[in-house]
Amino acid sequence: MTCTNKLKKTIGILCALCLIISLSACSDEDATYEIYDNSRGYNIIEGQSTAENNLFAADLCVTNGDNMGVDKVDSQVAGSAILANRETDEIKYSQNVFDRMYPASTTKILTAYVCVKYANLDDKVTVSENACNQTKDSSVCGLKPGDRISYRDLLYGLLLRSGNDAAIAIAEGMYGSVEEFAKVMNKEAVLCGATHSHFVNSNGLHNENHYTTVYDMYLLFEKALDNKIIYDIVTTTDYDVAYTDANGNPVQQKWYNTNLYLTNQVRIPNGVTILGGKTGTTNPAGYCLVLLSRNTSNQEIISIVFNADSRNNLYYLMNQILETFAN
Repeated sequence: MTCTNKLKKTIGILCALCLIISLSACSDEDATYEIYDNSRGYNIIEGQSTAENNLFAADLCVTNGDNMGVDKVDSQVAGSAILANRETDEIKYSQNVFDRMYPASTTKILTAYVCVKYANLDDKVTVSENACNQTKDSSVCGLKPGDRISYRDLLYGLLLRSGNDAAIAIAEGMYGSVEEFAKVMNKEAVLCGATHSHFVNSNGLHNENHYTTVYDMYLLFEKALDNKIIYDIVTTTDYDVAYTDANGNPVQQKWYNTNLYLTNQVRIPNGVTILGGKTGTTNPAGYCLVLLSRNTSNQEIISIVFNADSRNNLYYLMNQILETFAN
């Protein structure tokens, strides 16, 4: 689905109007939106359209939500999926892209975006007992109460190791609680255009009120990748971290990426170079993967599969989608 310049401008105006309406409808005083002032900023008020507009969707892939390409792959093994070309602004594969899905740990993409946007990454966080209070089967970085670690290092634990303890430490360090951090997540999601999402925590552990769509996740990942720090982290295979424990003693760990492509544990799709991404798994969410890759034309591709019925089928379907639609 190609976005022509004319179509981009039209859709961009509609997206801007939808964004204005969404924000102006919020009851939170911090979300107050001056509709006419901002409409002038986008040159969408009558008589104000002489300048070139910097429209919201100008560099994004857009879709009407119709399924495309699902008959060419084994789409039945997952709930929804998408493939978008970052260079041509085309969506080449679309499967239930507006259906509500649980994002599991792919939530941490937005957590990282909020952290990079608002925190001083060299500041140190004291890890709380609450952050370390995770179930035995939870994905963690192995942090302990009283550990002193920088936001920058926590980001690696968040995005590589998928540490739920790191996610809570970031939230508590920045805003005092996960609940307050989630309020910022929701505001930032709307600003990214992800208007069909709602987040209640920073790690993606299951909650019925914590949801998104694959198209919203595409928008969030697209925005996050514009930040070089996040781009560099999600394309990293492993990371050596050093911090101090509660007694000031040095601690060293090595964190590995949970993306099986980057650890050579699954077959790399033909004609594609895998760059990085973020995994996510819970029982209600199924197996999820947000992926960045490059095709044979050196174009970057974002592909997402949500709610796969097994880890094997997650990578199996992702390979099918990439091999069929990436080039």
